[in-house]
Amino acid sequence: MGRVTERRKVIRIRDGVVSSRPDTLVAEEPMEIRLNGKPLAITMRTPGDDFALAAGFLVSEGVLAGQQDVQNIVYCAGATAEGSNTYNVVDVKTAPGVAVPDITLERNVYTTSSCGLCGKASLDAVRTTARWPIADTPPVRISPELLAGLPDRLRAAQRVFDRTGGLHAAALFSEEGELLDVREDVGRHNAVDKLVGRALQNGELPLSRAVLLVSGRASFELAQKAVMAGIPVLAAVSAPSSLAVDLAAEAGLTLVGFLRGSSMNVYAGADRIAVRAAAAQG
Repeated sequence: MGRVTERRKVIRIRDGVVSSRPDTLVAEEPMEIRLNGKPLAITMRTPGDDFALAAGFLVSEGVLAGQQDVQNIVYCAGATAEGSNTYNVVDVKTAPGVAVPDITLERNVYTTSSCGLCGKASLDAVRTTARWPIADTPPVRISPELLAGLPDRLRAAQRVFDRTGGLHAAALFSEEGELLDVREDVGRHNAVDKLVGRALQNGELPLSRAVLLVSGRASFELAQKAVMAGIPVLAAVSAPSSLAVDLAAEAGLTLVGFLRGSSMNVYAGADRIAVRAAAAQG
């Protein structure tokens, strides 16, 4: 299996002084996801948690809803013409009776580390495939003070970022602020898929009492993944897109952006943020 980091020689220039040194970079390799032996998608990812990544991707695609839907997940032997295993091709075999999409050239999805599920940016698609409505009963209530402390806790848990400075991260927190899981990847959508996939493998879906925090912007794809996993609160340290806000409002997702220090913007689902009435009105 590929390593999470790799070393490369660089020329370093500091205050006019030139030197040569090795630098640690985050690894990026393609991974093909197959569904019952048929190619479905290719994503550029950081190797590691590959089975969780494949499972989480299929949750967001509406194929899987729980660990009972998966018969097994394996690396494909003989993935190359020479018969060797690259550990870059993963096949997910569904359990008998699980409905799978019609895999055609039009259905196949190509994802990259920056764009996520580029071929499926529609509110209708999420509405028709979501397995669970966001129904946190009783409603999750998060204080601004608790939210404000989450980015530092996520940053402290990023192991590979400390060595490379080149990874996105996603974390799940409980409504009390307990760190439940954190994943890193060159693609922010992959980090979320790894979280959701691990939750599926552990029988924890839907994540109806969890807060999802991402280290970057909140795109439509990330809001989609939160909704498909039943997550009620999505927070990001940067800006959301307009479509992410539209989806959050329609699906009942609380969406927080620009979460930096004690400041944040609540774009949808403000009822879950426990602010003082006077402050909210002002």
